[in-house]
Amino acid sequence: MLVHEFLERSAERLPQKTAIICGEKRLTYAEFESDANRLAHALLHAGFRRGDRAIIFLPNSIELAVSIFGVLKAGGVFVIANPTVKADKLAFMLGDCTATAFLSSQSMEATWRNPVMSASSLRTCILTGPIDEDALMPGQQSLERIRQECPATRPPNPNIDLDLACLIYTSGSTGEPKGVMSDHSNMVFAANSIIEYLENKDDDIVIDVLPLSFDYGLYQLIMVVAFGGTLVLERSFAYPAAVLQRIEKERVTGFPGVPTIFAVLLRMDLSQFDLSSLRYITNTAAALPPAHITELSKRFPSCRIYSMYGLTETKRTLYLPPDQIQHRPESVGIPIPGTEAWVEDEAGHRLGPDEVGELVVRGRHVMRGYWGDPVASAERFRPAPIPGERLCYTGDLFRMDAEGYFYFVGRKDDIIKSRGEKVAPKEVESVIYALEGIREAAVVGVPDPVLGEAVKAFVVADSAEMDERRVIAHCKAHLEDFMVPKYVEVRAHLPKTSSGKIAKRELVSREAP
Repeated sequence: MLVHEFLERSAERLPQKTAIICGEKRLTYAEFESDANRLAHALLHAGFRRGDRAIIFLPNSIELAVSIFGVLKAGGVFVIANPTVKADKLAFMLGDCTATAFLSSQSMEATWRNPVMSASSLRTCILTGPIDEDALMPGQQSLERIRQECPATRPPNPNIDLDLACLIYTSGSTGEPKGVMSDHSNMVFAANSIIEYLENKDDDIVIDVLPLSFDYGLYQLIMVVAFGGTLVLERSFAYPAAVLQRIEKERVTGFPGVPTIFAVLLRMDLSQFDLSSLRYITNTAAALPPAHITELSKRFPSCRIYSMYGLTETKRTLYLPPDQIQHRPESVGIPIPGTEAWVEDEAGHRLGPDEVGELVVRGRHVMRGYWGDPVASAERFRPAPIPGERLCYTGDLFRMDAEGYFYFVGRKDDIIKSRGEKVAPKEVESVIYALEGIREAAVVGVPDPVLGEAVKAFVVADSAEMDERRVIAHCKAHLEDFMVPKYVEVRAHLPKTSSGKIAKRELVSREAP
């Protein structure tokens, strides 16, 4: 099965049902599929071919959802750029995946104009929103004109489930983003497995406040379309009261979030909102503190609370059944349906209960590897005992109890997991080093009760005028929001190892706030 067939089946079964609500806009399944078909025809007419990559640079919106399925229906691979991404990273993504199509809005042109104009591989650029048609340049089209002129019929699609469906760019330990390759079979399996344990039905209404560039946010759309529910798509969680009002108004049944969101909720007076429609709450990205689990259970007594663990390379890996959350609040659960996981030592031996080692994952959700990076792919995705099969070595340290429940212990590399997103310290350090007057910089993750881990930068500067404010302002101008350090400490010197490298472990152990 192909990912876009989720939409086609739901459109056939429930054509007049509301598929997506975003702001004041509502889209039925029939309209959703028609718009995706029209976009696919426009892409094909512009020379887009099977396996081509299309970068979608839009905030959460109906247009973003349509773009995802339009690219798939054209036989292509969608790549979602975080709406806060800066021009240099966007240029890297365009060049790295040699995108042939780019979809965005005219209002975001200040960021995309130079990268797009410099991308030699691009054949078409499709823009949403109010557009002066006469001002469009060669190769540019408006989504509104496409809706008016292109046919709503399904275009032919030669893909099979082994073809790539999307690339999700995630930070790597080298500092350069890596494109995780997901084929149709990976995504279909992962979506169906999660739907199974969440027990989703077509009367579920799911609110999504997470960016679709984040795989946790993306799969809310994929899953809702798969089971024929309704997705309430929000731009963000910047206005919590407005989100809660939306839950009340639309009678939302599913609320996926991350620890930062639930920390905010637990500081609010929820009595003024009718949240009785909620059937389940899910959390991933970082573990919920046990105290927050207890409090959520009190605030939402009729809700099933799912604590989960995953990484982009497998989408989802573990989930804790709701009936276990009070008994094992520190566990992130058992393997999702249809998969297997275990803990190994450095020599590749499976470990027993309460022994700490690397978590290894087996299943159809193990992705294809990293785009254009066979070395990193070989390190993460290794051969299994069955010839031709790949295992995912997560790089995370776990232990398992005697009953088969897994517990996160720590990370093998220095990747920081903050707000549910991966942050490569080297990427942040490179930006800080570009600030005039910085002599040394080291970025680490420090424990944070809300973020899971907070990004902290230590710097050595040539001038006493360098301070936290200047470093943070510089980072805000050059990094996505979730990468900007929460803390900056200016020092006279940084600790070094015997080989002269900055001793980050010493910084983490002694200087965490």
